[in-house]
Amino acid sequence: MLPFKSIELKDKDIINSHLCKQNYRASDLCFTNLYSWGKKFDTQYATEGEWLFIRFRDNNNRNSYLKPVGGDNIKRAIETIIDDHQQFDTTFQIRGLTQEMINEIETAMPGAFDYKFNRSVSDYIYTTEKMINLTGKKLQSKRNHINRFKRENEWKYKSLTGNPALVKECKEMLDQWMQINLEEKDPSLVYDDFATTLMLENFEYLELKGGLICVNNEIAAFTIGEPLTKDTFIVHVEKAFTTIHGAYNIINQQFIENEAADFTYVNREEDMGIENLRNAKLSYQPDILLEKYNARLKN
Repeated sequence: MLPFKSIELKDKDIINSHLCKQNYRASDLCFTNLYSWGKKFDTQYATEGEWLFIRFRDNNNRNSYLKPVGGDNIKRAIETIIDDHQQFDTTFQIRGLTQEMINEIETAMPGAFDYKFNRSVSDYIYTTEKMINLTGKKLQSKRNHINRFKRENEWKYKSLTGNPALVKECKEMLDQWMQINLEEKDPSLVYDDFATTLMLENFEYLELKGGLICVNNEIAAFTIGEPLTKDTFIVHVEKAFTTIHGAYNIINQQFIENEAADFTYVNREEDMGIENLRNAKLSYQPDILLEKYNARLKN
């Protein structure tokens, strides 16, 4: 069996040394997400030669794996995690597979798995050009919200990079945001708050990028993200006070313009099956819906 262990901050470099070899653009394959959400999913990792293996528990507490990353012999890598899984009673499954990953598995192990589409964990990917310029009739309402925000407010964008005092202020804003939104009784908010707090507390070590919008010298919104692959930037967190019209729209646009303009794509992660979040992400007209599938070994 593989020597799996829980992911800790100190594991960043070893895990990233494997993740940097892939270009799937999938939000799962990011150290910050693996670490920050590790408590919720009991995320663990192991390495063997060129390969990185990730094991976790899904929302139904079933043991699961991500596609192994880093090496060439994918058949051998999958056989390794199949062997590791023999200690569990649940059905062997690999989750979060993109179509590109499936193609690789099918080439190496044709017909070995059944695949099921998982809409709630599929990633929303946009071109940076779209997120910055918001051109076209379908995004007219976004431009209108931003224009109204600019008319109604004295505002300023500030980068969090290299500014720990502002990062600390964002944590205070997060606490206020949580107090307001806990009334929604969404259980995922508790884990989201925990993950966001970890990102803010370890902002520099995780080498994150961030930005905020000030209105009358008070934080109205902030966002956290980082490079995911050579051509894709990932946005982990977007928080804004909805009492300020257009606050979400302005931070989304300004953050990408100031922190991620050199990338081709922006991955704004999944919607977790939450209807309001899905509608919000669809409203920006994604250029790619990075579909994710679960694979189960056939009997």
